[in-house]
Amino acid sequence: MGVKKCNPTSQGRRFVEYNDQADLTHPSKNKPQRSLLEKLNKTGGRNHHGVVTSRHMGGGATKLYRKVDFKRKKDGIPAKVQSIEYDPNRSARIALLKYADGEKRYILAPLDLKVGDDVMSGDRCEPKPGNCMKLRNIPSGLWIHNVELQPGKGGQLGRSAGVFINLMAREGEYATIQLPSGEVRLIHLDCRATLGQLGNIDHNNITIGKAGRHRYLGYRPYSRGSAKNPVDHPMGGGEGRRAGGRHPIGPSGVLSKGGKTRKPKARSNNYIIRGRKRGRFQNT
Repeated sequence: MGVKKCNPTSQGRRFVEYNDQADLTHPSKNKPQRSLLEKLNKTGGRNHHGVVTSRHMGGGATKLYRKVDFKRKKDGIPAKVQSIEYDPNRSARIALLKYADGEKRYILAPLDLKVGDDVMSGDRCEPKPGNCMKLRNIPSGLWIHNVELQPGKGGQLGRSAGVFINLMAREGEYATIQLPSGEVRLIHLDCRATLGQLGNIDHNNITIGKAGRHRYLGYRPYSRGSAKNPVDHPMGGGEGRRAGGRHPIGPSGVLSKGGKTRKPKARSNNYIIRGRKRGRFQNT
């Protein structure tokens, strides 16, 4: 697992850096499990009303969605790792499991998980990377990922490459966890989590290198707000070039640096002990 730099055979290759995919079982063959694939329709950043809710999205390479098991509710049945595969829909790797009853499922692959390893989910499994259990059964101080916010809903926290969440303590019916952002919050003890740190830790070290690779990922070009007209952006307009004349803001008027976008009356605020690095309830 590492980052490789291209030889400058052209201007487009001069600054490109990519993952060597040494952690994959078949790095030169992309053959996912066909029974765990489904078609992924493009939205162009639009919701079901046709309104753009995510700007600068569109195009990109055609991808198939891998159905990843985030709930891990197949308790008490051992599974063996068949392969570590690349997933174009996320930064982390995925592992193909084959359970003792013959069923196959994808899970997020933690660091150092290898082909042939045994994993299991349930209350009586060993606390080792790849195993899944409720927070009430995980020893304090261990690293976890794929943590549920609500019991039975499936993992929502800690699903990116190289991420881990620190299980700090347990008190009453809640566990205290520290997220990668620095936020400290409470999670119910009946919520499940998977042990270990997620793999592909060099994902942040790669360099896109050219605009074309960015378009392959489904991102479209965008312009600075100060280059637009006043009707299109709060920082637009003016005679000639200007710095904006105010603190930078987004198209909706929220400050770009430290603006509060979290609802002050959100019910989940009661479970946040310490907000991320800038202070409580200042998440953007």
